[in-house]
Amino acid sequence: MSRESLHQLLDRIPDAELAAAGRFLEYLATAPAYRAALCAAPDDEPVTEGDAAAIQRARDDVASGRVVAHEEVLREFGLR
Repeated sequence: MSRESLHQLLDRIPDAELAAAGRFLEYLATAPAYRAALCAAPDDEPVTEGDAAAIQRARDDVASGRVVAHEEVLREFGLR
């Protein structure tokens, strides 16, 4: 099937179904790893006291502005 055929199919979809078609096309266009993560079972590991403390420290860092910009991390690893 060509892109042109898909465009023709899209033109035949009723307006009421465009949202559903868009969601399905978005699903197909998403990276396989992301789709796998969406379908994965929920994490059932308990949160330990150490985990909870680390999460709170991270939240405190964000709240007080102790963060590193994404662009800075990319530069540090030579990705920008």
